[in-house]
Order: sequence, then structure tokens, then C-alpha cells
Amino acid sequence: MSVPDAAARSVTCSAAALAAHRRINDTARPYPRDASVPERFEYWARRRPAAPAIVQGDRVLGYRELDRLANGLAHRLRDAGVGAGTTVAVCVPRSPELLVALLGILKAGGTYVPLDPGWPDERLRTVVADSGCLLVLGAGDPEPATRFPGTRVLPLGPDTTTGHDTGPGYALEAEDIACINFTSGSTGRPKGVPIRHRGIVRLVHAASYGTLDERSRVLQVTPVTFDIATWEIWGALLNGGTSVLYPAEFVRLSKVGEVIKRGGVNILLLTTALFNSIVDEAPEALETVATITTGGEAHSPRHMAKAVRTYGPGRVVNLYGPTECTCIATSFPVDEPPAADVPLPIGKPIQNTRVYVLAGDADRLCAPGETGELCLAGDGLAAGYLGMPELTAKTFVHREIDGVPERLYRSGDRGRLRPDGDLVFEGRWDDQVKVNGFRIELGEITHHLNTHPQVKRSYVTVRDNRGDKALVAFVVPAAPGAGSERLREHLAAKLPRYMVPAQIHLCDTFPLTPNGKIDGRALLAAFAPTATSGVFS
Repeated sequence: MSVPDAAARSVTCSAAALAAHRRINDTARPYPRDASVPERFEYWARRRPAAPAIVQGDRVLGYRELDRLANGLAHRLRDAGVGAGTTVAVCVPRSPELLVALLGILKAGGTYVPLDPGWPDERLRTVVADSGCLLVLGAGDPEPATRFPGTRVLPLGPDTTTGHDTGPGYALEAEDIACINFTSGSTGRPKGVPIRHRGIVRLVHAASYGTLDERSRVLQVTPVTFDIATWEIWGALLNGGTSVLYPAEFVRLSKVGEVIKRGGVNILLLTTALFNSIVDEAPEALETVATITTGGEAHSPRHMAKAVRTYGPGRVVNLYGPTECTCIATSFPVDEPPAADVPLPIGKPIQNTRVYVLAGDADRLCAPGETGELCLAGDGLAAGYLGMPELTAKTFVHREIDGVPERLYRSGDRGRLRPDGDLVFEGRWDDQVKVNGFRIELGEITHHLNTHPQVKRSYVTVRDNRGDKALVAFVVPAAPGAGSERLREHLAAKLPRYMVPAQIHLCDTFPLTPNGKIDGRALLAAFAPTATSGVFS
């Protein structure tokens, strides 16, 4: 699915740059590199058949029971035509049935495409169409069959699948595509990122950022469409541990603490926004968690300092990694409260992952202290972008570094390598942002705003209030009557909730910088948070 360069270009480097990168990239660790996701799960189903695989409230599903249900679904899917290379969408609320669906699709030889039932119908249909799904596994309200006209929908519930002792026996390869995660796209359409079985197995085995084994009880709280869910689900099930599911409802801080304590959660991965909220408002929720990993966007030193003082050194781990590297690329155990004026490091590459700081056209290795682009390599790299060969060729490139050919993902993130060997994230080269852990192309929101007949021009940015980020849109109306509420409704019909700006301000015109660009800072200053005119929150 990737489109290689005509030839791997050699990367130039100084002796200091090469030595520094050699030190941080010595990450090779033994793991079942050629195994598929179902193979690793079945290993534990044989070894710990009665152990709890899934817990949600009072409901418990053991490894053998989960394996039988997934086998039964796999046979049902094979009968429906699912096989090698077949994509199957999953539109199921967070529940044991969701995990049965993911595992059953893989056992049938297919690729799962996770959907959020809370997405607008238009986005659901776009993702299903773009990924070429043969069918949709659906459950919940509204009735899934009404949301996917023209696509076959198989209902999935506690009583719709009959267990089977063996699966179809389809032989999967580690290079096969396990799932396709969709991220925001600047053209107005989301981008599909195909993730290989090897990438998932590499993510959760021989982990350098925390312990994942049969004693692990992992919280599953993020939407299944978010790449963190890949870690939450398979981090437990491919290590003989237990996936503790948050209820199928909006996240409430008081409820998170209750689920953590009742489920005996001892390791989790929180988005930066959820982590900050818990640290501020419900710090007791994480008291019993041995390893608190967090990532998704740059961390506020204030929240991280409070967390270290509350939970102790080394229990909080700062993570960095895009979907294109299967969730996690680097980790940094926070041993002491960070200084308020120094960016928190993202640390060093995790197991079987390499990171290079490159300058120019990703053809010169940066020395320690020099800012460049963070380029990732290793077994976690995605196959490319679904149906986008030109973007794949531009973003997944081939280089020769230190005499060794590497396939690199150019992240578009700015960063540098400190003399002590830790990496630092310094922002983006483009207008991609992360808000509440979700990766968002501001251009996608602008595109949809500009399709409204009453919008002449629009500008979308992020307001950062001491680490609490929110999307803000500014609109020059094409005619009277373009109210903020109407525009939000327009966006809500096309985009997920997390991409709808918290505020939309109406302007007569946009201020410009001396070089003729829209002055985003001036707009934010003119419409301070205390202003309410023209705002619908």
C-alpha cells in the first residue's frame, strides 16, 4: 500500500549527530514479530481459559468464552463473504460485543474499521464508502440499518452470536492489515491509516513504557475510533490481562474513578485533556493505578507537576506517537515535577521503534539541540494512506541512514534531541492541531464552514488557556442571518463532536499581518473569553 521512492536517498550527518541517534535508537527487543493479533490472543485463551478477558460492570467474559464467541462470529462473517482483504465496519457502543466484533473480523481474515456511533450519519457513510466495507456490524440506537443505506448491516448483540470451539482457521500474516483508523484530513475528507498486525503486536509486547502481562488490568475509556483504543484493547488481550470497559456513556470524572477502583485497573493511557481534568478535579481517581501513561498533545507543566507531587516519581509516563506509528513512538517517565518554562520531554523511542530528527527534505540528520522534523521508523509504521498513493509517497519515504535503509514516516512535527538523549516536541510545521487528544486538520473544519451558503470566509484556530485547548472559529458572513447556532448545527451534521468549535464568532472582516496573512492572535484578542456577542457555546 506504500509507494516507495525510486531509490533510497542517503542522509548526511555529522559524527555527533550520528552518535546521538545511534544511542537512542538501540531499541531492538525480541517479540513474536511474525505473529498475528488472533494468534497472540489464542495463545492466552489456551493458557488462561477461565481468566477474565473483559469486565464491564457486573459482566465478565473469560478468555475461552470470548474466544468461542469470536470464533462463532468469524464463521458467520466467512459465510457472509468476508475473507482476505475484506474490510468490515464496526458501529457498536463500548461493550463486550465490540471486542467480540474486532476479534471475530480478524479471525475471519478481514480488516476492521472502527466507527463511533455518535458520529453524524454523513461521516459514518463517508468512512464506510472510502474504506470499501463489505458490510457493517451494528448495534445500539439509532437502529444501524437506517444509517447505512445500500450497505449490508449485520446486527450484533449478546444473543446474536453462537459460540464455536474453533475458528475458520484462516492463516494471517503479520504484514496483513488489521484495522484502518481514520484521522482528520485537510481536504474535508478523513484519511484512512491502515495498521498492520505486526504494528499492534509490537506496540504491546516487551513494552519499555510500563508492564503489560497477565496481571494487567487495562482501562478502556477512549472511543474505539481513536488510536489509543488500539493500545487499551490489545494491550490487555494480547498479554493475558483484563480489559476493564468504561460504560457506553459519556465520560464523567466521578464515574472514571469508580470504574478504576471497582475494576482494579493498574495501568491506563489517558488523553492529555482527560488527564488534566482528573488531576485538577478528581486526583483520587488515579491513586491505585501503578502506571499512569498519558499523551495525545503537549502536556501542561502545571498539571504534570501536580501529578508527580500527588502520585510520586516514575508513576506518570508521558507518551508521544501518531496513528501512523500505531499509537506510541516514544515515552518519558516523569521522575520530578517539570519546570514551568521548559517543555516536557517526550523521551526516547519505545521498543522496536526508531526516531530521527531530520532537516531539509528529510535528508540531513540534526545534531543534539538542533530543531528538525521528527521522522519515525520501525515495526509500528502504518502501510500508508488508504487510496492516497501520492500522499503516501510524500509522507512515507525511504532513506539510507548510517548505511542502513530505513522506511520513515515524516510526522510533520517539529522536535529536537537534547544532549541527555531525550526528545522534545516543539509543535507542528502545518495547521494540524491536537485538541482533547484528537488530531484535527483545521482545514477540514474551514472547508465545511465555507460550504455553508451564508459564509463568505472562515478561519479556525485554537485558544489555549493554560493548557486547556478549545477550537474557535471566526466567520465573515456572506449575508445577514448566519448565526453561530446555525453554523454549529451545519458542522455537527458533518463532523464528529470533537471537531465542532466551542465558539463561533461573527466578524465584519479579518485583520491581517504585515505579510498579508490572517492575524489569528488579533482575532483571539478581540474576542476574549469574556466576550459573548455572536458566540454560541
